[in-house]
Amino acid sequence: MGSRWYTLVVDATDPARLARWWGEVLGYELVYEASTYSVIGADKHARPGICFVRVDDAKRVKNRLHIDLNPDDRDAEVERLVDMGARHVDIGQKEVPWVVLADPEGNEFCVLTAREH
Repeated sequence: MGSRWYTLVVDATDPARLARWWGEVLGYELVYEASTYSVIGADKHARPGICFVRVDDAKRVKNRLHIDLNPDDRDAEVERLVDMGARHVDIGQKEVPWVVLADPEGNEFCVLTAREH
């Protein structure tokens, strides 16, 4: 194999805050933090991780890449995420069996109806 997936990089105006938020969502730990970026992962040796990198400009358009979450109970998870600061967003999804939310910085993600692992 020529390459292995190492990390997903997410632009953030406040990388430390967003890393902690996603860490709580996913049950990941903060594995590294610097002044301009923060990294979360299942543990410090697990890959891929998610790296949140500081940018000055705010998000303006729909994401071209997003995370899908697969909870045991979609509705309970949506409620938990909204209580944590996520918000419902309409990106033109119409009637679908998943819920589209945005994280505290506006990055869209989907909460799926439970699927087998």
